[in-house]
Amino acid sequence: MGRWQPDAQGRLAQAAIERAGLTERTFFRHFADKREVLFGGAAELQALLVRGIAAAPADSAPIGLVAASLRGVGAMFDERRAFARQRQAIIAANPELQERELIKLATLAAAAASALRERGVAEPQASLAAEAGIAVFRIGFERWITAPEGGPGLAQVMDELFGSLSATVSAAGAAAGSATARGRRRESSTRPASPAASDSPATM
Repeated sequence: MGRWQPDAQGRLAQAAIERAGLTERTFFRHFADKREVLFGGAAELQALLVRGIAAAPADSAPIGLVAASLRGVGAMFDERRAFARQRQAIIAANPELQERELIKLATLAAAAASALRERGVAEPQASLAAEAGIAVFRIGFERWITAPEGGPGLAQVMDELFGSLSATVSAAGAAAGSATARGRRRESSTRPASPAASDSPATM
């Protein structure tokens, strides 16, 4: 994915936050339409996510398609770390903006699921992979913006989280398989024994 180039809207958002600072009251006094300033890049992010899923290797599992796309998105965010921290501080101070952020994430998940279905992924796998991927993005983003300077990039943070997710799913699958096997053994042990051959009607 190409290097992110700040467009007019992105430069305006950066300038708006720098001018207003991190004080919520000051920000709202200067910029009444705070949604446009803080969420103007949502459409670009969604488009990058969808294109990334479409371009991911054909032999990838559904969650792998989402992971590959988010890895490219992460590289874009690494160039905007200071802006992302300032933006998040403003959102964290206002419940209305927090709700808007959740809507944005839900919209991203829906777009990712649709892109997966376009690639032939059936339900519920498409929705499960999309929701899981956006959950990794959300958690990874929170870790990334609070990490010290010089820490790992967002793509690396998400890679580690996708690894943790894979291990968790594998462990859950193994536990479920073990529980199923135990249930079958219990069922077998409590099932009445078949009548002996000498007691069958044919031999009486």
